[in-house]
Amino acid sequence: MAARAAEAAGDGGNALGAFLRARRELVRPEDAGIPVRGLRRVPGLRREEVAMLAGVSAQYYLRLEQGRDRNPSVQVLEALAGVLQLDAESTGYLMELGRPRTRRRATRPAERVPAGTLTLLDTLNVPAFVVNRYRDVLAANPLAVALSPLMAPGTNRLIALFTDPQAAVYHPDWEQNTAGVVAQLRAEVGTETDDARFQALVGELSLKSERFRRLWARHDVRRGGSDTGVIHHPQVGDLDLRREKYAVVGADGLLLVVYHADPGTDSAERLALLASLTADGQRTGPR
Repeated sequence: MAARAAEAAGDGGNALGAFLRARRELVRPEDAGIPVRGLRRVPGLRREEVAMLAGVSAQYYLRLEQGRDRNPSVQVLEALAGVLQLDAESTGYLMELGRPRTRRRATRPAERVPAGTLTLLDTLNVPAFVVNRYRDVLAANPLAVALSPLMAPGTNRLIALFTDPQAAVYHPDWEQNTAGVVAQLRAEVGTETDDARFQALVGELSLKSERFRRLWARHDVRRGGSDTGVIHHPQVGDLDLRREKYAVVGADGLLLVVYHADPGTDSAERLALLASLTADGQRTGPR
């Protein structure tokens, strides 16, 4: 199990090959125009079928999957993207994997939430928090913590989502939510899979969560943006909220995440009630 987790974290040192193999296994032969006769021993397309459809030799495609040729031409990558039925985001990700790797800087600057962003958190009347690229919560306003304890500073959102029993309670759309965040992690980390912190995070999640292992093995890629989700709160009930993400200028990789409800909806009323309860608790609680 530990070996499998380590391989998942670093894709076995062959990110391009791992991606091609995973996406190949997700394409049904009939969707690629290949008639199915009898029992097939492998899920999805065979290597030789991908090679034929992409117009390359089977030996060359095998070298790509095995990591013996890691810099294919743009034309080959575009052909493979078409065969594997990749969307625009996944195609862009494939292009990044196929480019010559440059030396990654050994260290990153210390992560500090700018003072202005901390002030903004305190003044916002909606739940908001700041995370780094690994989903560590670095700062949060009281309303965010009141909305969900999984938004408290010091929490890793990914680990909590996959391992904390409260996550499935607070997120009725947990299945969809988990699939989305894994695809976003793939997109945001990109080709920097040799990042030690990233490897440790993926390794820990792979050991602790079977669902994470399955989702990570799919190699789905999706950029995160504005979306909606439901949070079940034990005091005020279900809230259908929008989630926005904003890059913190001058802080590499930090995101400000804001939850809000459409005006005039039941969720807006419930969020206002939660804000009132949170403010009352701050006034009457210990100083």
